[in-house]
Amino acid sequence: MSNPEWILLRGGRVIDPSSQWDATADLLIGNQRVVAMGKNLDRPSQCLILDVDGLVVSPGLVDMHTHMREPGFEHKETIAGGLSSALAGGVTSLAAMPNTKPNADHPEIISFMLEKARQAGRAHLYPIGAITKGSNSEELTDMQAMLTAGCVAFSDDGKVVKGSGMMRRALEAAKAVNALIIQHAEDPTLAPDGCMHEGEVSRRMGVVGIPSASEDIIVDRDIRLVALTGGRYHVSHLSTAGSLHAVAAAKQAGLPVTCEVTPHHLVLTDEAVLTHGTHAKMSPPLRGEQDRLALLEGMARGTIDAIATDHAPHEEASKAVEFSKASNGVVGLETMLPIALQLVEEGVLSLSDCLAKMTINPARLLSIPRGSLAVGALADVVVFDPSEAWVVDANRFQGKGRNCCFQGRKVRGRVKMTLVDGI
Repeated sequence: MSNPEWILLRGGRVIDPSSQWDATADLLIGNQRVVAMGKNLDRPSQCLILDVDGLVVSPGLVDMHTHMREPGFEHKETIAGGLSSALAGGVTSLAAMPNTKPNADHPEIISFMLEKARQAGRAHLYPIGAITKGSNSEELTDMQAMLTAGCVAFSDDGKVVKGSGMMRRALEAAKAVNALIIQHAEDPTLAPDGCMHEGEVSRRMGVVGIPSASEDIIVDRDIRLVALTGGRYHVSHLSTAGSLHAVAAAKQAGLPVTCEVTPHHLVLTDEAVLTHGTHAKMSPPLRGEQDRLALLEGMARGTIDAIATDHAPHEEASKAVEFSKASNGVVGLETMLPIALQLVEEGVLSLSDCLAKMTINPARLLSIPRGSLAVGALADVVVFDPSEAWVVDANRFQGKGRNCCFQGRKVRGRVKMTLVDGI
């Protein structure tokens, strides 16, 4: 039966962080939406019944930080390929950063990306528009026009918004249209030739490092500008103890400041470069153990709002070069769930809290109608086995990118089924 009118997921552990639901139950889906949730639900006629006993039923994952590469870099990935990779990882909604070619700094590019996603007919794509034209920190984009075209937030990701004056104007402009500013926090002047974390490993390898202060300085500056303007501000792929401390203090002061952390920054350190080489090169770089432990504490305390992959596929040639010349970025859509579940296994988070950081929390930050299994919600659902063990093999990924820093890693948690709008 293809595209049945009704689907009943029977007997799974249904976890919906948006409503604090966590119990063995049935989930009934009809007309693309969640119709009912509870024990021993009645079966409508023409209903496909799927036994999910022993599995977890969750809202589809929401990844608020990815790079789809299209337009302009289709040799690295396409929107269709990226959405296929997302579904394989249980990600039903994802936000795409604007560092495409041409840059997503104009409504026409936003419309192009949305049309490509519509044609692919897979997961939901939510474009993020550029803060400045060409992401060059010189002239603000027309935020209202891009919001109207369908973008959900603004970032110059891949580059920092450089000048304090420009960042102030960006926050003020975003506040005027009730939009979120997402910052790639890095002061490139501290280490213009840096290619990994500045520490013992970089010194051992003889490569130029990037100090943690590079991130801390920008976050400190921006939070002062948030206090000045009242604009909503989100730290992208936060990686240092110092910037985490600044975000925690800003929240304590009641400022509209949030942050995300990647799975790789939660479980790996710069030591991974010694074994994975250029496949462990990204921006911001993998940090030291002290920073990693601080991030875990930030997860447990709730300072960190979301887990996001910074999924960044590259062709093999851009990684098969010496470390200092290799492209930054790793893929993460198909390993997001099992790596995050390691935090549950280690007692850092409950399963519900872990899922909240990959579902309702990022959905609310982006103001999109996703990440929930509440009755009436659009039926984006992932069903997974939290205990199934497997070994990461990037050669079997759905997307083009093979640049994975978890290659060969033994993980637990396997996606068994992904539904988008109930299909």
